[in-house]
Amino acid sequence: MEKEELEELKAKVRCAAVLERAGFALDVRESTRKAMKYRREAAIVIVIHDGRGWFDPLGDSKGDVFRLVEHLEGVPFVEAMNDVAGLVGFVPSEPVWMRESREREPDLSIRVRWHARRRPWRGSATWRYLTEGRHLPERIVRAAIGTGVLREGPRGSMWAAHVDTDGTVTGWEERGPDWRGFATGGAKVLFRLGRPDALRLCVTEAAIDAMSLAALEGLRADTLYLSTGGGWSPATDAALSALAGTPGLQLVAATDNNEQGDIYADRLLVLAEKTGCCGDRLRPVGDDWNADLKMRTEEGEEEGGNCRMPAGRIKGEASPGSRRPLTRPGGEAAAGRGPEGPKKMVIHTG
Repeated sequence: MEKEELEELKAKVRCAAVLERAGFALDVRESTRKAMKYRREAAIVIVIHDGRGWFDPLGDSKGDVFRLVEHLEGVPFVEAMNDVAGLVGFVPSEPVWMRESREREPDLSIRVRWHARRRPWRGSATWRYLTEGRHLPERIVRAAIGTGVLREGPRGSMWAAHVDTDGTVTGWEERGPDWRGFATGGAKVLFRLGRPDALRLCVTEAAIDAMSLAALEGLRADTLYLSTGGGWSPATDAALSALAGTPGLQLVAATDNNEQGDIYADRLLVLAEKTGCCGDRLRPVGDDWNADLKMRTEEGEEEGGNCRMPAGRIKGEASPGSRRPLTRPGGEAAAGRGPEGPKKMVIHTG
């Protein structure tokens, strides 16, 4: 087939058609018009360039519709080309977009838009969302506000800043009672809460989880709580690699308790091995750290006392003075894993 014919074929078949036929479903809540997230169990594919391109946020694979078929089916290019040709005329389901404003480019820069928003204050809509809806203790909310990484979002939502190594805001996670997303035109790097020079890094998948783990651990002074925002961009990889290169550092994969969380954790443990630092897997009892925090808070309310967040260790975690050798994920000696698979971490109630 000539190059011109290939280009014509690509124009007729969008990546969404391939994904829908393969059993993927669009995650509307985490998608935008320019970046549509498709899921099939733990597998994720982000569709970009008006449906003509894609990439795997959990790996390095990317390309056009032909490369997508090769990636999903494990077939050579000729078979992928024939497969795509068979999808000509297939019309994938149209997503229902609830936020029409997202179709337009933002008029203001990331920096200006961020500083135009107020910091949360006691009793504000964002404050209530975090303390009542998400059960975060006031101490943690105040710490995040004091660090400058929280802003009041629209309609009671929260903006949690992602910053680069220079401390510049590159974008923000948006979370609210009825909305979750990321700043239009922004870039995911890392949400950071804690001492910048900490020798223990806890990497989560969401800013809410980073703050929840900080609450459960009593905001340890030796720990920097991080969030990748559910992505793994080149900028995120570079930022984590720079942090992990610090001598004596402990990199803790504190990702969700599900298959996707394990994929992220394995990638973090590989990074720990590559940079020569200590690596550990810290797993919540529930699906994520906010679920654990809510469970702890509810247990405290049922007992009729205050839900104190102790600074005690989480079972299964290496003590601050010890450093365990790391083997490649999947081996029996890999951090937090045994021959039976990942182990759950049980939180002491003190």
